[in-house]
Amino acid sequence: MKFILITVLAGLVGTAGMTLVLQFITKAGWTNADMVRALGSAFTGTYEKSKTKGLILHFLVGIPIAILYAVFLYLMPISGIVAIIIAGGVIGFVHGFVFSFILLAMAEYHPIEQFREADFQVAIAHVVGHVVYGLLVGTVIGISGYRLVF
Repeated sequence: MKFILITVLAGLVGTAGMTLVLQFITKAGWTNADMVRALGSAFTGTYEKSKTKGLILHFLVGIPIAILYAVFLYLMPISGIVAIIIAGGVIGFVHGFVFSFILLAMAEYHPIEQFREADFQVAIAHVVGHVVYGLLVGTVIGISGYRLVF
């Protein structure tokens, strides 16, 4: 039960951090990295009704992914908070790198025009977002001190 509570918290914290980073990148004008609106509008078909549904979907996906991150972190022969945080960031980098290729391949099929154009900058933004997610998930798991025993 403790494992589930820790990983749910890690997923919430990680997803919140990733969402904020992607929002900052979008609002700063670097690129359109608005994952919340892109995800929400993929399901609603409209930009206007996408924010709430996108946030809900993003968090509903972020929590189970944190469980996978936690299992990977627990399987690694590492100890110490800093090592766990760094390992979380590395997992986030790999996850973001792979996800970016999927994002670039699928963007052209998005129902909303403004999300059909995904380029290298969008991919980099999502790698950065996933690294932040991994660092935050690692931080929550590291601070918790909990170690999964197999």
